Amino acid sequence: MFPNAHQPTYGVFVRERVRHMASRCDLQVVAPIRWFPQQQRLPGRSELRAVATEEQYGFPVYHPRVFSIPGVAKSLDGVFYFLSLLPFLVALRRRFAFDVIDAQFAYPDGFGAVLLGRALRRPVAITMRGYEVELAAYALRRPQLRFALARARVIAVSEALRRLAVDLGVPHERVRVIANAVDAGVFRPRDKGSARARLELPQDRTILLGVGGYVEGKGHELVVDLLPRLLVRHPDLLYVAVGNSGGRDSRLPAIGRRIEALGLHGHVRLEVARPHAEIPTWMAAADLFCLATRREGWSNAITEALACGVPVVTTRVGGNPEIVRDGEDGFLVPYFDADAFVDAVERALGRRWDHAAIAQRIAARSWDTAAESMIDALNEACRNAAA
Repeated sequence: MFPNAHQPTYGVFVRERVRHMASRCDLQVVAPIRWFPQQQRLPGRSELRAVATEEQYGFPVYHPRVFSIPGVAKSLDGVFYFLSLLPFLVALRRRFAFDVIDAQFAYPDGFGAVLLGRALRRPVAITMRGYEVELAAYALRRPQLRFALARARVIAVSEALRRLAVDLGVPHERVRVIANAVDAGVFRPRDKGSARARLELPQDRTILLGVGGYVEGKGHELVVDLLPRLLVRHPDLLYVAVGNSGGRDSRLPAIGRRIEALGLHGHVRLEVARPHAEIPTWMAAADLFCLATRREGWSNAITEALACGVPVVTTRVGGNPEIVRDGEDGFLVPYFDADAFVDAVERALGRRWDHAAIAQRIAARSWDTAAESMIDALNEACRNAAA
């Protein structure tokens, strides 16, 4: 999960940590592309057009193919990951004698990385980022998660994921929390009127913003379903959603049908695949950030909204309670309590917020600090392997 020329917003949060680490160590990125014969004919697979090698921020990014059978045999993805990448990493090690493998997500990447580390006699660190919550429920993948996490230095981006790692058998002291961060020089309070003018948004409307892929778990449909109730007291309401299309799991067509069925054409604006550099402007244009998400590791969108001084209404899942102070930065509601969500939005819109204080607190979470912590964790993995 790493941006490439055809998917520039894919895994930006991974690249942010990596590029800040790059000033502290020599690194190279291997961002595999899932592949299956004839798969280029399937919809939503633009990543297959990624070049084999590119350079980003001064370090190389490789895109070797890994065999993956779409739709079935997902419990074998970790093994396919290992078998597909072993020849590539053997060749890479001849010209780049790496000391440690830093894997993102515990499955299939982390599982495959642990097998690669054992074959190449290199220690492995695994960062748990949120998908593990869902994967741990699968009977065939849970043992693979346990296997991988037991043999790696484990990093969790939230306390919620640390607890999951412990539940999977990792000793508490072997899990380190290194949360995602934010670039406060980019995500900061800006003039709302100027932002709306730039984006051609109306100056006289109350704008709710949601940022996240158009997939079921991000909850765009849930917010759309609540709009008729919110419009009773806020007839000028406009919900703006910004996200990637969602690929094969896209809910865009379903959201479009829902908007039409509810007669909400004048109250919803859907933006697809906007550049990440444009997101701060969308944040600045909003009165309130809303995310009815089903699961999260550490939500970058919520962090970025708060860094822009925008209050948040979201669900009490994953790391969200670690980001949003209920009643101070916004409101947290159970997933998915529609009445509570409507009430929280109405309370948030009727409250005067200290936008500068919201932004100042979250801005302290810098990528430089996260990168330093990650380098320390990788050094520890190397020391333990040597011992």
